[in-house]
Formats: sequence, C-alpha cells, structure tokens
Amino acid sequence: MYALGVLLFALAIAASIMLHEAGHMVSAKRFGMKVTQYFLGFGPTLWSFKRGETEYGVKAIPAGGFVKIIGMTPLEDEGAQNEPRAFWRAPVWKRTIVLSAGSLTHFALGFVLLYICALVAGLPVDPRAEPARLDAVSSCLVVNYETTSSGDLRDCRADDPAGPARAAGLRAGDEIVAVGSTPTPTQGEMLRAIRTSPPGPTTVTYVRDGQRKQASIELVSVRRPPLDSTDDNAREQVSAIGVLLAQPEPTRTYGPIESLDKSVYFTGQFFKGTFTAIARFPQKIPPLIDALNPSTQRDPNGPISVVGASRLGGEALATERPGGATTFLLILAGLNFFIGVFNLFPLLPLDGGHIAVIWFEKVRSWFASRLGRPDPGRVDYTKLLPITYVVIILFGGISLLTIAVDIVNPVRLFQ
Repeated sequence: MYALGVLLFALAIAASIMLHEAGHMVSAKRFGMKVTQYFLGFGPTLWSFKRGETEYGVKAIPAGGFVKIIGMTPLEDEGAQNEPRAFWRAPVWKRTIVLSAGSLTHFALGFVLLYICALVAGLPVDPRAEPARLDAVSSCLVVNYETTSSGDLRDCRADDPAGPARAAGLRAGDEIVAVGSTPTPTQGEMLRAIRTSPPGPTTVTYVRDGQRKQASIELVSVRRPPLDSTDDNAREQVSAIGVLLAQPEPTRTYGPIESLDKSVYFTGQFFKGTFTAIARFPQKIPPLIDALNPSTQRDPNGPISVVGASRLGGEALATERPGGATTFLLILAGLNFFIGVFNLFPLLPLDGGHIAVIWFEKVRSWFASRLGRPDPGRVDYTKLLPITYVVIILFGGISLLTIAVDIVNPVRLFQ
C-alpha cells in the first residue's frame, strides 16, 4: 500500500503540473495566441503527436512541463507569419491572465481537493472551534501542572483544592456558553475567558438538557502550559475550574453546501501557512544542510521536495490510523497552494517574473508618452539573463539539497 501511495502521489503531482501548463495553453489559445508545444518533462522527446498547430507529448526528463507560446520573449524569432498572433502583441491584461493562469489552476485544484476532503474523507477538526462541552468534572484541582514519566497528568495532592466546577454542581455533558458577561460559544473562547478571569467567584452560564442554567464557581489560580506554546517546560499563572472538555473526532465530513464553507476557510489557512513558510524559508536552509547527516533530527516543518512529499503520501495511505486519506489529500492540496504562490514571485524564469517585466514595460511606456518621449519598447532580456541564471542555479541547488535530504533523512508522518 505504501508503494501504491507513493506512485499515486507522484502521478497526482505530474497531473497538477500538466494542469498548470494547460492553464497557460487554454487561456493563450482563447486569446488567439499561437501555441506550438505542450509537453510533460524536458529534454529529448519520447513520444508526441500533433493536433492542429500544437504538438503534445512526453520528454525524457520528468522534472516539470512546459507550453511554448510564440513570442513570449524578444529573444525568440517568431517569424513574420506568426507575428500577428505573438504573445507580446496581445494587450497587457491578456498576457497577465495567460501568465497567471498556471498559478490560478493550482489554486483551483487545491480548493477542489479540499472540497473532496470535506465531502468524502473528512477535514481536520479544531477542538478549539467546537462547543465547550464537558467530558468530565474533576473532584480535585491540580494547582501545579506536572506529568509523570508516562506523560499522564499526575494525581492531585492532599493540599490541592476540591474541584470548583464539581462543587458548583456542573457535570459531564454540560456545555459552558458564557463566563461572566463573556459569551463562550467555542472551547477556545471558553478557555481564554476562564484563564484570564481573576481568581474568585465567577458566574458561569451553561446548558444542560436544553435548559440554560447559571452557577457561581470559585476560580482558582494555577500554573499551566500556555495554550499555544510548543515549549514543554513553559508555565503561566492562570485561573481554572477543574474540567475536561470533550474532544471531537480528528476529522469530520460535511454536506455539499457546508463543504464549500469549510473549503473556503481551509483555503485561507493554507494561503496564510504558505506565506509564513516562504517568509521563514531562509532560516530553514542551515538546518536542512545539517540534516544531510542521517543521525541529525530532521525539522518536520522544514523544506521538503516532491520526493519527500510523495513518501509522505505513501505513508498516509499505508497507515491503519484514521485520517490517512485526509492527510494524503491535504498534503497534495498544500503542495498546490505552495507552487501556485511561489510561481508568482517576481523573479525570472518564474511566471511572476514575466508578469513583472510586462507591467514594467507598460508603466515605462506610459511615463514616456506623458513626457513626450519615444516609446522605449520591450525590455532587453539579454540584460536579465545573468539574474535569471542565478535564480535557476539557486533554486536548482535548493531542490537538489531537499531531494538528497528526503532520501537520506526523510520526514515521517509516524515515528
């Protein structure tokens, strides 16, 4: 099952690459531009066929794909007969759409994968967004949070106070909906409200068997780990009442309409995570180099190649734990969002670099016309080639590094 998962993920990546190129091709054809080639891979041609004016096929090196649109740069000799349909002849807005169509296709594909996930496999459930329903009410309240060697919370000591929530009459199944005058429709809001309230009596509103009730609960000052901290030793002084909140299933499916809403929400989360990851990318490179040593612990949040992503996809489908299909689809969706955003960076040879060039030409021509000067024309791409080569070498080197690390020291879903 692992090998099948790796193969399916690799095929899904290849499909997303071809859909990216199809976005360029279809939009270019719709605008009347001449498209002569549409290929998966680079190098010598393994197989191809021609339909109309476009040749479709597969090349020997499976490292991406490309579509050839006549007149993409001034370095090409498109021929006099093709000039009227050359890319550079089209209005700037049409060229912008063609160049961004690949990334837009990745975004659409990522959204569709999230929708399928919500509808069929299930999306992750954030407990903090769930209602604050009680799973248990403690008979005592641990004042100083400690754990045993097994990782379980230690038992109460003799000097720990009785559980305030139990003393006030709360019990399992109750849903806390307000702390003082603060509504708490979710677990996250309830925890924040309890923790930030001063010690002492506080009115807590809860629902039991459909009936809304109130109780005065004595909040106690305790030491607990911060809610969003990754430091196992961090502690802060907060208030507590001695309850255990009910935890939902890790994933949940939704109906067709609600799945759209959840897909929009997770799309936003993926975009946020992608920009955060890109911003932190430079500081992740040194640990990645260190990870070439198999004995070094790999940063699970560091850069990963398509090789590593495919291995994770194989692990996700092979696991007997719940949520394997969800993990597979989420990794694939996340990869599509990342590629879509990254490809819009204003650096040649990325699509974003070409977009930056054509808009620079547009703005420069506008200023020239306002100043009564001749149109400076198109940018001299030969002057941009050194920068382009640097970008290719840099990104190529990082790609080779991540592939090497993913082979000798891979990230694993389950240890």
